[in-house]
Amino acid sequence: MNNHSTMTPVTTKVNNFHLHLAGNLHRKDMKNIEAMTTISRTEFPSFWKLNTPRKHRLYVVASAGNPRSLGITSGGKVNGISVSEITPFTDKKRIPPGLATDDDYVGKPLRTDLIGRFVEDRLVYRQTFSIRSYEIGPDKTATMETLMNLLQETALNHVSSSGLAGNDFGATRKMSLRKLIWVVTRIHIQVQRYSSWGDVVEVDTWVDAAGKNGMRRDWIIRDCNTQEIITRATSTWVTMNRETRKLSKIPDQVREELVPFYLNRLAIPTENSDVAKIDKLTNETAEVVRSGLAPRWSDMDANQHVNNVKYIGWILESVPINVLEDFSLTSMTLEYRRECRQSNLLESLTSRTRDTDNNSSKCRGCLKQTHLLQLQADKAEIVRARTEWRTKHK
Repeated sequence: MNNHSTMTPVTTKVNNFHLHLAGNLHRKDMKNIEAMTTISRTEFPSFWKLNTPRKHRLYVVASAGNPRSLGITSGGKVNGISVSEITPFTDKKRIPPGLATDDDYVGKPLRTDLIGRFVEDRLVYRQTFSIRSYEIGPDKTATMETLMNLLQETALNHVSSSGLAGNDFGATRKMSLRKLIWVVTRIHIQVQRYSSWGDVVEVDTWVDAAGKNGMRRDWIIRDCNTQEIITRATSTWVTMNRETRKLSKIPDQVREELVPFYLNRLAIPTENSDVAKIDKLTNETAEVVRSGLAPRWSDMDANQHVNNVKYIGWILESVPINVLEDFSLTSMTLEYRRECRQSNLLESLTSRTRDTDNNSSKCRGCLKQTHLLQLQADKAEIVRARTEWRTKHK
């Protein structure tokens, strides 16, 4: 019987490679290593410039406790990357500073695009993103959907990094025990400027109480290079039972989890926020109606309903093409009325009116629209929305 706790290193030669191995490897492991080194020796692409082309050095670290796991490093450079400097993710020195906890991340692969940090006494969570090519629109800038996705991602990572995360999508531990999930009832976002492909942005988020049975979450987005605030957003959330799909009061135990993270700060000052009720549209009052919009399986999220960001694309389906081409979307308010499932067929309605305050330079060239997303069958409301647009500078 092999003693797996004894790892006496040995040096052997396989296919002209010098291998430093644990002394208690199984025979099948040696066969796997021999086959692997043969592939490595014969299938290096010709454009890989190794430091010592005449001497192939391959270091294999293998564990008899896990015969299928082999870690390989080379003593040279591949495409300019010094492979010998790569260390396992289990090394605590590789954990970047600023994470909520240390031990929670040890042993887990790290993705730098998911790493955020707490600032301002852990009341604000900050995360950095690079705008990717598939997140921009025809004008080569980020879309409203992209911004909303960044807000959602930062919010979820905020909960996860705080140590409160339960088993459900963004829920706390006390919420998961009570089968509760978060649902957004209203969100308002103001965009000063859209980022371009390759720009790096910094997203801050924090939470506060919203009345007796709600939670407010705010965000600001900055240009990482100039620190200019380019987007502000605020939202209201309530809890819902994931099985009955009925709204629920926030239990005292859940509120106790959240209170230490509350920050009494507004991303959008009250006087500038859109708090007015959104008028309801009908098929008779709408100027444009688009029918037959069908949710796809990929539109569903972990809470078993259509993700709230997906509604934006359907709302814009009924916006005239000349508006999309000649105007920039600067403000959007969404009022969520009910859930949407994959089996639902939707209609998108839009009605537009130009701003009548021609004496205001702030609103000159502005366009305001009212929208409704509803079930096509019984006209039940899914989302009401209001948008503001500004003429593009050409």
